[in-house]
Amino acid sequence: MASFTELVESSNHHHHEKINIETVNNIEITSSSSSAAAPAAPASSSSRYENQKRRDWNTFGQYLRNHRPPLTLSRCSGAHVLEFLRYLDQFGKTKVHTPMCPFYGHPNPPAPCPCPLKQAWGSLDALVGRLRAAYEENGGKPETNPFGARAVRLYLREVRDLQSKARGVSYEKKKKRKRPPPPPPPQQLSTSVQLPLSGEQPER
Repeated sequence: MASFTELVESSNHHHHEKINIETVNNIEITSSSSSAAAPAAPASSSSRYENQKRRDWNTFGQYLRNHRPPLTLSRCSGAHVLEFLRYLDQFGKTKVHTPMCPFYGHPNPPAPCPCPLKQAWGSLDALVGRLRAAYEENGGKPETNPFGARAVRLYLREVRDLQSKARGVSYEKKKKRKRPPPPPPPQQLSTSVQLPLSGEQPER
């Protein structure tokens, strides 16, 4: 499998320092391929998840170090997480139509348009989930987890609704059909024969 690791120039805000965005380039690939790939063994799926989570965590740590001024994890807040998520949009591969675009709300545009590419909502949602778990696995307390901040949840909801309208797709989860209860086991007919007690004469 080809490696998706790349080194790209960061924005002017980061003084043109390089940041390893292996996670950024793998976010959408991970989220989109999970449903198309054939079911794998649980151990293999767990290993891929752990590897991706580790890459995500390393990428976020590098982002904090390249921040101006540099940030420590203990001072990271939900606002910094939002800044990170917006920063990732420049590496996105999902076309998000603007309201002025003639293809706004069109799931299959018939022609190209100049609308921006952004990170897909599903990719960001999965990324935040992995980073939230990694934060606590690396000593962070659940009550101070910036990835679980209310502002982050509201932002993800806003991105989901915006992209759903712009792309003409629904992100609503399909309700699982309730399985009918299993039929009761068939009653077994008794085939035993009642034998006469000792001393009794069988009726003729």
